[in-house]
Amino acid sequence: MVNLTRIYTRTGDDGSTSLGDLSRTRKTDLRLAAYADANEANAALGVVLACGDLDDDVRAVLLRVQNDLFDVGADLSTPLQREYEYPPLRVKAEWVAELETDCDRFLEPLQKLRSFILPGGTATAAHLHVALTVVRRAERSVWAAVEAYGTEPGEVRGEGGVNPVTATYLNRLSDLLFVLARTANVAAGGDVLWAPGGGREENPKG
Repeated sequence: MVNLTRIYTRTGDDGSTSLGDLSRTRKTDLRLAAYADANEANAALGVVLACGDLDDDVRAVLLRVQNDLFDVGADLSTPLQREYEYPPLRVKAEWVAELETDCDRFLEPLQKLRSFILPGGTATAAHLHVALTVVRRAERSVWAAVEAYGTEPGEVRGEGGVNPVTATYLNRLSDLLFVLARTANVAAGGDVLWAPGGGREENPKG
């Protein structure tokens, strides 16, 4: 049960905050950066859902992903331990498989790419491209936290490692958002293709 009776607590005014296991750490902790980036990605998808002209099946997938990203953040905020009084929610490999299934499903009807593409086209596609760049940053942040804390359970609260499946999930999510951005541009005539050199004609004579 979540019961938010007061928004401000003043407990973080010294630059520290609580992890999911109630241990305290600095707000510069790499684990905080990781779940903050996951939260930012979730907010970016909120913009897509609020402003985008989405098919019902795409909307359903993104709503599921928003819930998943909240769980990603909860996972990252709770260090791995050998024993728990109440086992926390963890991101699972099955969630990654769901994203891969979605990627294949939405990619199948799209034209094969012969070039890199630029962010843009429809507003929905542009917002999805923004979201995927945030997701990729979140993945990098997770790997930085993994390098700092490892992936092994700890004996003491706050000292455990990071679940690496969270990084795998974010990696596949960035792939899916790329596919969905392409999907959002179909009705507008397709992708905005990259033109090497900005499309300028080369002058061999200089």
